[in-house]
Amino acid sequence: MADPKTIKEAFERNQEAVRKRPSLGRNTVVTKIRLQDGTTCEVEHKHWKFKVDIGKTEGGNDAGPGPGILERGALGSCLAIGYSQRAAVLEIPIDKIEVDVESDFDASGMLHLSDRPPGFDALRYKVYIESSAPEEEIMRVINETDRHSPVLDDFRRAIPVEREVEIKSTQEETS
Repeated sequence: MADPKTIKEAFERNQEAVRKRPSLGRNTVVTKIRLQDGTTCEVEHKHWKFKVDIGKTEGGNDAGPGPGILERGALGSCLAIGYSQRAAVLEIPIDKIEVDVESDFDASGMLHLSDRPPGFDALRYKVYIESSAPEEEIMRVINETDRHSPVLDDFRRAIPVEREVEIKSTQEETS
């Protein structure tokens, strides 16, 4: 298990490395997604592979969590990990962290029934922390983490998205 001392040492080591060489903090990463069996996606990044799918009521195979679940999971886990890291750096004891993430949506846009945005209408998260530290120290951890959370930032700020398409014909040429 990653203990607070290990978390703090790693965070501060990485922080110092990027402070000395800012280029170390900039990178481009690629995650590969392959569609299988109609709706099941295999997601591969480095040594990790996992499945993403939609449920059977949506015509899927229910072979893994859906993209919306992963969005909520990405936000909640990024925040929980960030709270743990920040508390470790500040040497504030934390016994338990939980984050609940809720989303509101209207499927009519996704189902091509309206011009509504097809994504979430709203997101909310609730943080549960158990600690022997004073409330103001816990709030410092939460507020500082929220300001520097990359996934929370991705949801709050519009970021450029570019698309590139490559189509390979599978039709045989006829003479």
